[in-house]
Amino acid sequence: MKSNYLKLGSKFISDKHAPFLIAEISANHNQSLKRLLKLIDKIVESGADAVKIQTYTPDSMTLNSKSKHFKIIDKKSPWKGKTLYDIYKKGTTPYEWHKKIFNYAKKKKILCFSTPFDDYAVEFLEKLKVPFYKVASYECVDIPLIEKIAKTYKPIIISTGAANFNEINDAVKTVRKYHNKLILLKCTSLYPSKDSQLNLSAIIEMKKKFKCPVGFSDHTIDLNAAITSIGVGANVIEKHVKFSNKESGLDSSFSITPKELKDLKVKMNNAWKALGIKTIGPIKEELKVRKRRRSLYFIKNLKKGEIVKLESIKRIRPGYGIAPKHIKTIIGKKVKKNIKFGAPIKWADFI
Repeated sequence: MKSNYLKLGSKFISDKHAPFLIAEISANHNQSLKRLLKLIDKIVESGADAVKIQTYTPDSMTLNSKSKHFKIIDKKSPWKGKTLYDIYKKGTTPYEWHKKIFNYAKKKKILCFSTPFDDYAVEFLEKLKVPFYKVASYECVDIPLIEKIAKTYKPIIISTGAANFNEINDAVKTVRKYHNKLILLKCTSLYPSKDSQLNLSAIIEMKKKFKCPVGFSDHTIDLNAAITSIGVGANVIEKHVKFSNKESGLDSSFSITPKELKDLKVKMNNAWKALGIKTIGPIKEELKVRKRRRSLYFIKNLKKGEIVKLESIKRIRPGYGIAPKHIKTIIGKKVKKNIKFGAPIKWADFI
């Protein structure tokens, strides 16, 4: 059965619950385990709900080749001129670190999970009892990998950057052969991404089409897009995190600092609270101020039996009289008692 909510750890993911914030470390450890663990400390302090790492080796990602197929030639890319192999070699989180990372996160009471990039990585993470999995955008089309993860029967978060509808649909169908613990992330696979390249409104359509929670994996340089995504229904926000703006690394150009992450947590929760419920009308707290609105009042003394004329009444605040829309109805009616200046007009005043 399809569902619009599930749980990651002890937290519900749905439109009825505050958005879930993931801090992605990726390559921002700069090949230092000590640095990575300190970054987890900062992420915990920020109030993020989970921390994510990546599980791969350069050889599980690509070939050690310098041919044009394996080189970054995009002039706008932060990795321009580098080979894929060199990038992944520099960015990898060594397998021998993983147990220490997961144990440390458990000690710090924050959920920790990973993105595996091949079958062995899934088997390795299963031994570490990872609570759920992430599939990266470029692996959205790796159906055998998605099936391998789905067979663990654990929740799966799939980024959809660069994938078309049919490709996303294939991934979704693959997961649902085994279970429905699925979250999709709207993503633009450009590093960094510009606001004009995000198409956040697609989150609305993705929820309708795939009937699952949908979030946003954000590669922009600030917080605006992530906060905006809450307005179109994002249930999960993923953001890359680095130590400071002074550092340089593979992912630093589209990462935020722990201080910014803390700010994001507060602002996204406030944005979610502001959405409220899909009901047209006043909220409970507004009911008491409805009497401050305009209504009809007598502005002349009238004697019993006298006819109400336009100059005898006025549309003013507060709202203890009948609504202004009835003004034409009461003109010409006779009052059945003496009326004093400043009295609110009631239906009971007329014959």
